[in-house]
Amino acid sequence: MFRGAIVAIVTPYKDGRVDEEALRELIEFQIESGTDGIVSCGTTGESATLSHEEHDRVIEITIDAVRKRVPVIAGTGSNSTTEAIRLTEHAYKAGADGALLVTPYYNKPSQEGLYQHYKAVADAVPVPIILYNVPGRTAINLLPETDARLSKISNIAGVKEASGDLKQISRVVELCDDDFVVLSGDDFTVLPILAVGGRGVISVVSNIIPEDMAAMVDAFDDGDLDKARGLHHRMRSVMDACFLETNPVPVKAALAMMGKIEYELRLPLCRMSDANYEQLKQIMTDYGLIW
Repeated sequence: MFRGAIVAIVTPYKDGRVDEEALRELIEFQIESGTDGIVSCGTTGESATLSHEEHDRVIEITIDAVRKRVPVIAGTGSNSTTEAIRLTEHAYKAGADGALLVTPYYNKPSQEGLYQHYKAVADAVPVPIILYNVPGRTAINLLPETDARLSKISNIAGVKEASGDLKQISRVVELCDDDFVVLSGDDFTVLPILAVGGRGVISVVSNIIPEDMAAMVDAFDDGDLDKARGLHHRMRSVMDACFLETNPVPVKAALAMMGKIEYELRLPLCRMSDANYEQLKQIMTDYGLIW
């Protein structure tokens, strides 16, 4: 179910509130461009600064707008297991096809604590769960051996790997069965992760170049490695630009340049520096995304 180019969609704001109209239009843009799935309320969706009411509503809007055309994966992770269960239950009842749960941040649990956390959520809610390992943000690394243990739980379907460690990611693929899906969590690692057995990506740059990211994954699946490599190298400038500052600041700036959303974030995130904004604008122009 979870493969290909899946977008970690932004949450657009207008005058400080969630912009439902812009979110629905972004979803149409994604589906028309060949995106294989949509993650709502992930890191790129600024889940950390959404209220619980907003978090629930954004997931509901996304499910309603998608209308089962592609899978919807709801970001429902928390550093509180009880809260993660509550968020996951809501997403399941709202009709999400899956849930993406980041490793508990700040607490720094042991590997056993991570196992028990995910097992508790999986036991409580019968929805396919994707683990999310991003040690650069959470200060904890979900190890391949823990992935392997968790993969034996029937509704734990895969992992979004954003460690950037290809040796570790290769080990995850080796230790887990074929039905456990490994997805890249970093745009620049998609092609190498596909090469070692990954199935796709949960992507930031797909917010602005969804067609190219989907085409790259499809080309790899079709055995057209020259095309896949060409698209990888073509997208590199945009990949780099999207991380000139903390995600999702640059990608929201880029979408605003394209006229798709307002250029709004919530503190403690703020607008890009003038120098980085101009660098992003030039890359967007060179790519043909703005004129």
